Amino acid sequence: MKRKTVAVVDYGSGNLRSVSQAVQHVARVEDVDVRVTSNAQEVFDAERVVLPGQGHMGDCMRELAASGLLNAVLHAAANKPLFGVCVGMQMLLDRSEEGPTEGLGLIPGEVVRFRLEGRLQADGSRFKVPQMGWNPVFHDLGRGPAHPLWAGIGEGAYFYFVHSFYARPALAAHCVGEADYGGRFAAAIARDNIFATQFHPEKSADQGLALYRNFLSWNP
Repeated sequence: MKRKTVAVVDYGSGNLRSVSQAVQHVARVEDVDVRVTSNAQEVFDAERVVLPGQGHMGDCMRELAASGLLNAVLHAAANKPLFGVCVGMQMLLDRSEEGPTEGLGLIPGEVVRFRLEGRLQADGSRFKVPQMGWNPVFHDLGRGPAHPLWAGIGEGAYFYFVHSFYARPALAAHCVGEADYGGRFAAAIARDNIFATQFHPEKSADQGLALYRNFLSWNP
């Protein structure tokens, strides 16, 4: 019997080692083959796809186009479960202020920069940009049941963030998780077979592993 495969897309930008190690850790239980790959055919053939990203969104978009993997990623987004991480999430939207840069246009909306200059946190310290550190994420947003990938993950569980920009989806229904940093923002977005997070599940201890584990068994 052929093993199920998850492709972690290697287009030259992304925290590939820690992402793949986290997915491989939970995949052992599910008997899933995890492959970090720059081969478009392997991305086409995989049952599930993880799209990581870090750094400047413009660089990520250019490298994805230059890598020859763009069509394989677009095919995955239309046909199979896809998980975007950090800039890999931001790339799913229409555009970003960073650059500015055009995105993949898979989820309507834009990516904007935190504008927190001169503002103080509750403890009197200044907001720092980028936001770096742990932040609770809320998925009970009053719009019906939580997304299936939150199964077993408590409301307000902490996840690890490193970012200066955040997603602002055009439709509230596409926001499936929120955090607060000078105001509520989208920490997770989803549409159909696509799920993506601004935070790094692979750096978020047990709750991050639980999210990847849920992704491996998710059947949208």
